[in-house]
Amino acid sequence: MVKEREKALDLCITVPTFFKCPISLDVMKSPVSLCTGVTYDRSSIQRWLDDGNNTCPATMQILKTKDFVPNRTLHSLIQIWTDSVHRRVEPPFLPSVPSKDQLLQAVTHLSGLNRINKLGLITKVVRFGQDSDQNRTFLAKLDGFVSLMVTFLDNVDESIEFLEQVLTVLGLVLEKIQDREGFKSHVLKVKGRNNKCLDSMVLVLRRGSNNSRIATARVLKFIALDGESQILIAENNAMVTELLNLSKPEKDPKVIENCLSCLVAISQPKRNKVKLVKFGAMKTLSRLLTEANTSVKVVEKALKLVESASTTSEGRKEMCEDAACVAAILNKVLKVSNVATGHAVTILWSVCYLFRDQKAQEAVTQANGLTKILLLIQGYCSPQVRQMCTDLLQIFRVNSKSCLSSYETKTSHIMPF
Repeated sequence: MVKEREKALDLCITVPTFFKCPISLDVMKSPVSLCTGVTYDRSSIQRWLDDGNNTCPATMQILKTKDFVPNRTLHSLIQIWTDSVHRRVEPPFLPSVPSKDQLLQAVTHLSGLNRINKLGLITKVVRFGQDSDQNRTFLAKLDGFVSLMVTFLDNVDESIEFLEQVLTVLGLVLEKIQDREGFKSHVLKVKGRNNKCLDSMVLVLRRGSNNSRIATARVLKFIALDGESQILIAENNAMVTELLNLSKPEKDPKVIENCLSCLVAISQPKRNKVKLVKFGAMKTLSRLLTEANTSVKVVEKALKLVESASTTSEGRKEMCEDAACVAAILNKVLKVSNVATGHAVTILWSVCYLFRDQKAQEAVTQANGLTKILLLIQGYCSPQVRQMCTDLLQIFRVNSKSCLSSYETKTSHIMPF
């Protein structure tokens, strides 16, 4: 069995041409050179000469002498290469995906074993779920399985590795859970005792891998169904802190995207919006919007969150005191996406037109905002965006001459006022 594996592995090895004997075509064990300068394996060339031949097999030149000299340099090179091949690391063994019977056995034994064994079993469950959509559906429909995972999540004393795997499993089956309301109630214990599920999620957000953090954010978004659940999640100060911390520009882009999605989901109640502002959301979002390499999806979600915060006096105050934030929002009006344009214009309309914030108006003027608004209103945009742009232009009607002086173009514009 071992020899067969070695032979199979040898087939994948590319042998340098000059390591092969021209006669046998095998790797030379004892390379020697004839007077013609051609090198052969000692045993092969010796047989050639013993058969009465007096020519060089490769060049067919007549040999002046049949003596040969060891090619020690080539011998050393072959030896080094051979040693490196023998020391090569074989591809890691990839564990097979458990069958349904093995999966059922693992789930049955999960609740009654010590932590180490449970970690091994939950890892099997993860492999099973990752293998196919059909497997994920099977897990979600398996009687008592989702409840068992939530029970594990309710034990914050479990190892971080185990909690990561539990959340990874839940992240895999989320879209297959039919009773979303029941799942939410089970995780948040809306009608029962105080739970530790959220504390476990905070732990994973703080110390887990990026993949488990993404799974955690997805679970949180999934259970943020209504105002009650959104408030319960946001009441956990550590949760809000970690979600905002993982949304900073230096974090992994996928983690940022999923954490922002979660924050958007829980930001509907006014008290949550105020809390996000209090915990420094506007500064984090401003940094994201000013970064040059921020992805379109992250920009869209960041703008959506700013839009939500701008409906509160606290959010508007934070934003309008930061001229760079207003300028960054203005820069996203064009050339990002239709979704980003909608959010950006809504924010500017809210602070400049609806609430008539003087600092925001000044920041828009200084950033040559009317030029961009005019460009947008003359291009393709939705009726709602067009109307908001018209309202914004009316705000600056008094200063229109000075504001529009920098807008030089040969294109004719139809002024909306």
